[in-house]
Amino acid sequence: MFRSALHTSLALVMISTGAIVGVTVTAGSAQAASNCGQPITGLPLQEGSQGTSVERLQIRVAGFVESGEVLSTDGVYGTRTKEAVRKFQAQYGLQADGIAGSRTVDKIYSLQDSDCTPIHFSYAEWNKCNSTWAGGAVSATAAKANARKSMWKLEALRAKIGNDPIPISSGFRSNSCNAAVGGVSGSRHTYGDAADMPGSQTWRCKLHNGAKRSGFTEILGQGFPGHNDHTHVGMTGSRQWHGC
Repeated sequence: MFRSALHTSLALVMISTGAIVGVTVTAGSAQAASNCGQPITGLPLQEGSQGTSVERLQIRVAGFVESGEVLSTDGVYGTRTKEAVRKFQAQYGLQADGIAGSRTVDKIYSLQDSDCTPIHFSYAEWNKCNSTWAGGAVSATAAKANARKSMWKLEALRAKIGNDPIPISSGFRSNSCNAAVGGVSGSRHTYGDAADMPGSQTWRCKLHNGAKRSGFTEILGQGFPGHNDHTHVGMTGSRQWHGC
């Protein structure tokens, strides 16, 4: 709805001022104009490209990986980044050549809200603890950045399992919020990169199995103590997959 309203407002302003006549402003180009301060530039990006734009691209395609794979967001466009881009392109009906040109980046922008989060997830849903993102295991800035990275992986998971909504029952927690709900000490929730997703057992196992192909190293579900009513995903240094 936000993007549609923005599209309409921009079009009316430009037509009324005579700045542009007969040009359609698409959702993608509207987002590209604001870009939440994090534009992906220097297109096309391809093997051998390096820099901040590559890192921003990697964050947005990090959920398009093989089972157990984690795509590094190091700003270096190597073969694994090319394959993640290729999978992203194939998912959304683009030419799957692994090169991030304008059509690929426009598609990313169409999936992105004005604050750089993907359209189907939000900071408000991810953080029901406080408004500052402070008090966790890392700085507020780092916790918010970690949350955004995990949201993009869940956006990929959502697309791969049929675009059914994925509700988040718990995301970021400060240390005090984590203690209040009985969370384990050092929980990934306190780092901002973890999310709990409730639903039926069939649904939770579907999320669990899909998360294996979406770049998560911590996946806890049915049968793991305290996780029989939700699937938990997060990022740990080593793989921890339990349940389903």
